Amino acid sequence: MASSDRLDPLRNRSAPLDMSPEEFRKVGHQVVDRIAELLESLPGRPVTPAETPSTIREALKASRGLPDHGTEAGPLLEATTKLLFNHSLFNGHPRFLGYITSAPAPIGMLGDLLAAAVNPNVGAWPIAPMATEIEAQTVRWIAELIGYPEDSGGLLVSGGNLANIVCFLTARSSKAAWNLQGLGLDANPAGPLRVYASTEVHTWIHKAMDISGLGTDSLRSIRVDDESRMDLADLKSQIDRDLSDGDQPFLVVGTASTVSTGAIDPLEALATLCRERDLWFHVDGAYGALAAAVPEAAELLAGMPEADSVAVDPHKWLYAPLEAGCALVRDSEALRGTFAHSPPYYHFGEVATNYFEYGLQNSRGFRALKVWLALQQVGRSGYVQMIRDDIDLARALYDLLADYPEIEPLSQNLSITTFRYLPKDLLDHSETEPVRAYLDSLNQKLLARIESSGEVYLSNAIIQERFALRICVVNFRTSFTDIEAIPEIVMRLGRAIDEELRPTADLSLPFRQ
Repeated sequence: MASSDRLDPLRNRSAPLDMSPEEFRKVGHQVVDRIAELLESLPGRPVTPAETPSTIREALKASRGLPDHGTEAGPLLEATTKLLFNHSLFNGHPRFLGYITSAPAPIGMLGDLLAAAVNPNVGAWPIAPMATEIEAQTVRWIAELIGYPEDSGGLLVSGGNLANIVCFLTARSSKAAWNLQGLGLDANPAGPLRVYASTEVHTWIHKAMDISGLGTDSLRSIRVDDESRMDLADLKSQIDRDLSDGDQPFLVVGTASTVSTGAIDPLEALATLCRERDLWFHVDGAYGALAAAVPEAAELLAGMPEADSVAVDPHKWLYAPLEAGCALVRDSEALRGTFAHSPPYYHFGEVATNYFEYGLQNSRGFRALKVWLALQQVGRSGYVQMIRDDIDLARALYDLLADYPEIEPLSQNLSITTFRYLPKDLLDHSETEPVRAYLDSLNQKLLARIESSGEVYLSNAIIQERFALRICVVNFRTSFTDIEAIPEIVMRLGRAIDEELRPTADLSLPFRQ
């Protein structure tokens, strides 16, 4: 037992981690001011400082040990804002067009602060009553926005990988013809379980195959057509072959849309096939599903509302700060039956939602608040406008490239456009093997040069075995002015790299004069 001389000071305990309301207000206002200054200055900053790991570690003083004594919150936060603002890539920059990570909505930033202030554990209703109900309403609103049944089950998770994996595990549990939860995979009385997805599917599927115990060899990779969409005939043939071998097909994954090019699988035809074959139909809509809110794009996603499950990423086209993914399952009981190990919890005579029974986490942060706030701030019409603008900007770049003979446009879907730099004197030779290899090398070096320049941030894709530059617009700060600047940047840097590489290139072509 603690002695009284130790307990007496604890009657009015003062912890070094606490702050008085006055101090919190003072340093909090300072942090908000710094963030506001950052948002104002973003267009004039480089997208990235393009620093090496050693430079970052030196700025951080990464080799230092844990300090014995503390630092006052004000100076500590001031120093930390400088570290972050001077040594970070800014995905909120209007010219960040590289990956499918959106600019964070300012109201989402404030939502994360507000959520942390209450700090609910949204795993169980009794310890997070309002947060639980806000999450449930957010899930319903996301379903409504994409045209999915509003009475479906769902929950927020860290991102697209986990949203897809939650849906995958639900499909496996629901389609197993035995007591999978109790007996495990070894008790399977039928043939091996088989999963079908296109060769363009995101790598989450390999993680799901692995951790679910099926193994990646149980994944059937289906060919795609010239536009990177799943080949329905190849899918049917593969299913038939597996059935004839005594295997058990149970899940088809449709992608809406692919990471590389934004291609959308034939979702309507896949939905019909899955109904006919009694297969679970899942749509990976982490990026593209929210385009269904835009009338002009909705037709491309016809069939998605018929899916048994859909993965959506609010930290993509709902512009939520990281992290925020959403798993939607048509049959709420199928979702709960996959993860729950107890009867439903009743509170005051009503069934309460305990989210630890609907997913992998027990301890869960309040991810929903930032999404819930943004959905109300702008409403359906605001999101339709912003998503439409992103799509229009990507298409505008594709159209602009027709005026630049040294840039070859390769693909355009939703808000993704791909292209490559192609010197004019190589245009007629671009399909010969030496030139193909040279163009791949040139464009790889060009991408690295573009990214390190800080002028704009792009990424890459492989289009029909060609290395391509890629933009993806999920950024409400990007304007047509930013898009217009891209061809000139590509031309200027592309020419410089071509001049560097050409003297040592073996192309069997005359050097340019």
